[in-house]
Amino acid sequence: MNIFVAGATCALGTQLVPRLVEAGHTVTGMTRDKPDAVQALGATPVVADALDPDAVAGAVAEAEPQIIVHQLTALGGELNFRRFEQTFAQTNRLRTEGTDHLLAAGKAVGVEKFVAQSFAAWPYARTGGPIKSEDDPLDPDPPAAVRTTVAAIKHLEQAVTSATWCEGIALRYGGFYGPGTSMEPGGEQYEAIRKRQFPVVGAGGGMISLIHVEDAAEATVHAIGWGRRGVYNVVDDQPEPARDWLPGVAAAIGAKPPRKVPRWLGRLVAGEAAAVMMTEVRGASNAKAKRELGWEPRYPTWREGLAA
Repeated sequence: MNIFVAGATCALGTQLVPRLVEAGHTVTGMTRDKPDAVQALGATPVVADALDPDAVAGAVAEAEPQIIVHQLTALGGELNFRRFEQTFAQTNRLRTEGTDHLLAAGKAVGVEKFVAQSFAAWPYARTGGPIKSEDDPLDPDPPAAVRTTVAAIKHLEQAVTSATWCEGIALRYGGFYGPGTSMEPGGEQYEAIRKRQFPVVGAGGGMISLIHVEDAAEATVHAIGWGRRGVYNVVDDQPEPARDWLPGVAAAIGAKPPRKVPRWLGRLVAGEAAAVMMTEVRGASNAKAKRELGWEPRYPTWREGLAA
C-alpha cells in the first residue's frame, strides 16, 4: 500500500514509519523541517506546513496515497498545566485545521482509509464508572481549562469518522511513555516525578490510561490493516488511579514517594487541568481494539513497559 504519514518525526511517527516500511508499504512522511530524519526512517520525505492547505494538497497529490495517517501534534515544548490551553493551542489547530486540510487533500486523490491520532484521557464524561468504552458518552461540559482541547478532539473525531468517502478511524491513545516521549529518562515528566515535582492531588482518583509508544505504533499498524470506521481506545490493560500510579512509577525509577497536596492547593499551584486529571478523569478500556484489530499490547501495564 502507498501510505502518507503526516507527523512522521513525532514520537509515534518514528516508531510507526519503520514498521510500515518493513511490512513492504511505500511510505511518504510529511514533515515541516526534518526531511533527513524522515529519510533515515526509510520513507520518502515531503516538506509542508500542515496548516497551509495548498502545501498539504500539493504534498498529498504528489504522493497519491491510498491511506493517510494523521499523527500531527506540536508538543515538543514544556507542558505547563497552569497554561494548558496555551500549551495545546498549536496542537489543537493541527487537530482542527490540520485535520480538515488532510481530509480535503485525501478526498481529492481518492484515499481509501484515514487514520488519525486522538486522545483517551480528556473526552469522556466524568461521571459513572472509572473505565470507559468507546460507546460511553463524552464530557458535555469540560472544565474551562481544557475546553478548547476537548472541542478540538471532538472536531477531529467527528470529521474523520463522518467522512463517507473513506474508512475514517480515530485512535484514542493513552498517555505515551517510552522512547522519544516525556516519560523516558531525561524526559520532562519522568524528571518531574524523579524530583518530586509531580504530587498526588486530593484523593488521586483520576484514572491514568497509558500506552507504551511501541505498542501504540503496533496498534496503528493493525488499524491501518484491519480497522473499520469508528473510534478505538489504544491503551494498556490496566488503567490505574493516580494515587497508585504515581507512587508506583516513583518507586520503579528509584525516586522518593511523591508529595501529597489537597485538591484546592493542587488547583492553586498546578492549575485546574492538573487537578482534574489527578482527581476526575476516567480511564479507557482497550477491549474493542483487541477484539476488532487483533492487537495485544506487548506491555500490558506500565510496570512491564517501564522496566523494559
